[in-house]
Amino acid sequence: MDNFTFNFRLSLEPFYIPSGARYPIFFIGLLIYLFCISCNMTLIGLIITRRNLHKPMYFILFSLPLNDLIGITAMLPKVLSDILMDTSEVYYPLCVLQGFLLHMYGGGVLFILAAMAFDRYVAICFPLRYNSIMTPHAVVAIIAVVWGLDFVLNVALFSLQARLPWCRSTVLNVFCDNPSLLKLTCGNTTINNIIGLFNTAVMQIISVSIQAFSYVKILITCLGSRQNEARSKAINTCVAQLVIFFIFEIVGTFTILSHRFQNISPDLQKIMGMLIFLVSPILNPIVYGLNTNEIRTYILKSYQMNLATPAS
Repeated sequence: MDNFTFNFRLSLEPFYIPSGARYPIFFIGLLIYLFCISCNMTLIGLIITRRNLHKPMYFILFSLPLNDLIGITAMLPKVLSDILMDTSEVYYPLCVLQGFLLHMYGGGVLFILAAMAFDRYVAICFPLRYNSIMTPHAVVAIIAVVWGLDFVLNVALFSLQARLPWCRSTVLNVFCDNPSLLKLTCGNTTINNIIGLFNTAVMQIISVSIQAFSYVKILITCLGSRQNEARSKAINTCVAQLVIFFIFEIVGTFTILSHRFQNISPDLQKIMGMLIFLVSPILNPIVYGLNTNEIRTYILKSYQMNLATPAS
């Protein structure tokens, strides 16, 4: 088969949906998607338009809703379309593009949360030097490393698939990802598996190391602080970021381990796999919209102004 022909179709393996539940599941999924899009776009819009939010913390935070939009848009519309149209076909190039974007999203979550943890470490442990350390050039460099490293790792991962011959056309998942695409090949995938494990190790080691270092230092600083209000605010900010990280890791770990056990339902594996791309886009706008005082203030003011505006 020609790996790059746009006429090469793959069949996705759908999960079982009772006939009477097809439309309710579609509308629930559509509401989730619209909620995520509107909330994450609101965060992006506020950070762009509000000058008071033009700070290092919010420039780094800007990457998080942007990454969430990439992840949920790459996955959910296709799944909802398959549910509604009762079809499960996808062209090969679109399948590869979906897999690449989903892997970019996964690595992006880890790297962005690490960058945000480092920013909080500098702000809390070195408050007087924060502006001299987190300069505009430093912030741009951090954001460039986050997206650049994620992009390079995933380009290396997916470019290796071009050398392999294809002998199957059924993707054993409801969306395309690197492991599912590798199962379609009949060549030697040893190098692919090694690079995949290497990428996972690099992403996890960098993210976990930076976050562990940052939050341990923050905890030590907060415990030694005599300012109860500042200590409480710092701890609340860090706890919110840690909750997002741990939920993402727990869902991801369960999904990976579930493929190692034969007694776990394939439908449950697919649903848990989808949750990886739903947890962050759903929780992040809530956590950072409600837990960040400046963003919460702008949202409440906008809501009050809309209520006060008389209908024409």
